[in-house]
Amino acid sequence: MSRAGLYVGLMSGTSLDSIDAALIRIDGSSVSFIDSHTKPLASGLRQQLLALAEGYSTTLEELGEADREIAVHFAEAVQELLTRAAIPTEDVVAIGSHGQTVRHRPCRGGSGRGFTLQIGDPNTIAEMTGICTVADFRRRDVAAGGQGAPLVPAFHQAVFAKRGVDRVVANIGGMANVSLLPANGSIARGFDTGPGNALMDAWTATHSGMPYDEDGLWARSGGANNTLLTELLRHPFLHLAPPKSTGREDFNIEWLGKVIKDLAQDISPRDVQATLLDFTAQTLAAGIIGSMPECTDVFLCGGGAKNSALVERLSALLGDRRVDTTAPLGVHPDWVEACAFAWLAHQALTRRPGNLPSVTGAAKPVVLGGIYPGNQNHAEGSA
Repeated sequence: MSRAGLYVGLMSGTSLDSIDAALIRIDGSSVSFIDSHTKPLASGLRQQLLALAEGYSTTLEELGEADREIAVHFAEAVQELLTRAAIPTEDVVAIGSHGQTVRHRPCRGGSGRGFTLQIGDPNTIAEMTGICTVADFRRRDVAAGGQGAPLVPAFHQAVFAKRGVDRVVANIGGMANVSLLPANGSIARGFDTGPGNALMDAWTATHSGMPYDEDGLWARSGGANNTLLTELLRHPFLHLAPPKSTGREDFNIEWLGKVIKDLAQDISPRDVQATLLDFTAQTLAAGIIGSMPECTDVFLCGGGAKNSALVERLSALLGDRRVDTTAPLGVHPDWVEACAFAWLAHQALTRRPGNLPSVTGAAKPVVLGGIYPGNQNHAEGSA
């Protein structure tokens, strides 16, 4: 069963700034981008989700409310995207919803049982849109012994790999991850390298009231503090061997504040911001060079690809390697992750694995995601 047709992918990442919705067409191994839409998160909901994601005390009542409310936002994003693209809902095979991660505690060091939790009730999405919804992608990989993340390298390999060229795709969202795509066509590898935008965004919001440092202008006005950078680079996660994944549980404003306090130095806020930018660039570059030193091309996606100060610093650290966005490869850098979850929905409906054990550490490839049927007159009901 080919399940060819239109798919919508939904992504709300650790940056928590908006919901990205992407519409793609899948026909066999061909994936083509159709349209996209961004829906900002309401300020109150964003703060509620941040409190959940950063481990503040919460109640089951608050968790349940957030689960339903973000799902309504997801469904509205789909409806707005399809209206914009003039596509009837019945023409869409399925929605792939990443959900909003509120806790990510993968098993590390071979002890205990890890877990990961994404909210955004898929029943609500399917009911509001009438479209088959595939969600909860990460937990099956965790059940199979994996990290549950990153999941995008499988998509990157399917659409971005090129024989004869060693490529890296670096996604810079709230956290950052890399996909290593070998020239010989062998299975991709990948892992989280550490923070992407999350620490820079949180520090900017705390000291300027703005949600992020646009184009890295504030970071450019300061200078990196080497003592602080050295301490940040001591974080235990950075010294783990892959497979590994991370989130706000490891890298958050409270941890940063403690590191700064323990240094007992007077570091200006702008210098801290410059240091955080260098921290993201250095951990990304170390992940790339340390794992695929022979790579010649690095393609960036995610919100961090728009931060020219960050891109310049990363490019300098990567030397002669080509650094570009994924746009020349056919997908705008803002939409790669949303497209990936649309593709993962197709993988689920065709009963094909969506994980790469070489990336997540799972014991085997598994089909990811739970399927929530839409109305019977939709494409998924008649395929």
